[in-house]
Amino acid sequence: MPTETRPVTASGGMERAAMIERGRYVATASDCVACHSTPGGAAFAGGLPIASPIGTIYSTNITPDRKTGIGEYSLDDFDRAVRHGITPHGDTLYPAMPYPSYVRLTDADIEAMYTYFMHGVAPAQAENRPAGIRWPLSMRWPLAIWRKQFGPDPAQAGKMQGSYPDEEIARGAYLVQGPGHCGSCHTPRALTLQEKAMDESGAEYLAGGQVIDGWLAVNLRGNKADGLGNWSRQDIIDVLKTGRSERHAVVGRPMADVVQHSTQHLTDADLGAIAAYLKSLPATQQDPSSFVANPQTASELRAGVNNSRGAELYVDNCAACHRSDAEGYPRVFPSLAGNSTILAKDPTTLVRLVLEGSEMPSTVHAPSNLGMPGFAERLSDADVAELGTFLRGSFGNKAPAVTATQVAKVRRDIEKMRTEHDEAAHDPTEVE
Repeated sequence: MPTETRPVTASGGMERAAMIERGRYVATASDCVACHSTPGGAAFAGGLPIASPIGTIYSTNITPDRKTGIGEYSLDDFDRAVRHGITPHGDTLYPAMPYPSYVRLTDADIEAMYTYFMHGVAPAQAENRPAGIRWPLSMRWPLAIWRKQFGPDPAQAGKMQGSYPDEEIARGAYLVQGPGHCGSCHTPRALTLQEKAMDESGAEYLAGGQVIDGWLAVNLRGNKADGLGNWSRQDIIDVLKTGRSERHAVVGRPMADVVQHSTQHLTDADLGAIAAYLKSLPATQQDPSSFVANPQTASELRAGVNNSRGAELYVDNCAACHRSDAEGYPRVFPSLAGNSTILAKDPTTLVRLVLEGSEMPSTVHAPSNLGMPGFAERLSDADVAELGTFLRGSFGNKAPAVTATQVAKVRRDIEKMRTEHDEAAHDPTEVE
């Protein structure tokens, strides 16, 4: 989302301008605009509803408006909020703000971001909305306990853990673990909602499994079935830069927003560093799925042998785009054979794609926003389960079956999220 740049009037204008541009880049890598803006609203003015286990949280105004934004923040105030999750008044931020990851941002990047938000972002007067969380869960003091127990160690601000074999992988680790805060979605969480690992020293780091806004965050480790084991470095770069790869994937929600607002704008060197780091991660030990290319299903479908309800549904609804051999078309319709979304332990995303469809992001390097239609009105829960089971057990794929009960839950969740979104947009909850 473009922002209006405020004129630089301070001394050392050229140096300040360079700092603003660096800060803009760090803020882009951190994807600040995605959460702190609403569709059609002023950039960084806040107000976006964010679902949490205890209620709806609304992002805050981080423009330099002095009344409703962060215009009165000092550099220290900004640092404490971004890297430590503490407001100037001493309150703890909800961990929807990924300060456990941002603690790794360097002092130089924090200063650059501060300069950008104070001098490169247009101020917007927009009052912050109260969280839709009712008392007693709305009390803030338990958050301080959570932060001290699970949040970042203040002594680690700006420091990276681990030892990396070369500068490129080290840079990729910084981008993934810090500004990119990839683990916020792609690392499973404990019952107390903290990420189970913050870097590759933990075996569950980036192992996927969280359901974010109704979509499953995929495994980014080296598993060959449900991870990136069969992806090349270029596949990863292509997805982050264009929202699609030659064969393996096209990006849908909510990752489409990340590509749209953040990763497509990173330099080729940084995208390469991210890919190099992700390719350095080993596979997890637990992988219930597998893939070994097998032409049997494709041969049967080409011969007109539809020996299951799932096969019939595939031919009627999917084969026109994904082909009878499930190989799809490069950079348009992804292959379903060996597809990590198809092979994920949890079929939530597969089910939701069938029910609701999705749309690619339109990016600078790939401006087409082709999409897949939803089949919620056309297919019953039993039909979707049959189709999903067929996809997860054909073309060489081997993953657990999908049940009608699972489909019904996803369908209910979609309706619930639509209702909550409408209520949040038109009738915000007032809390005590």
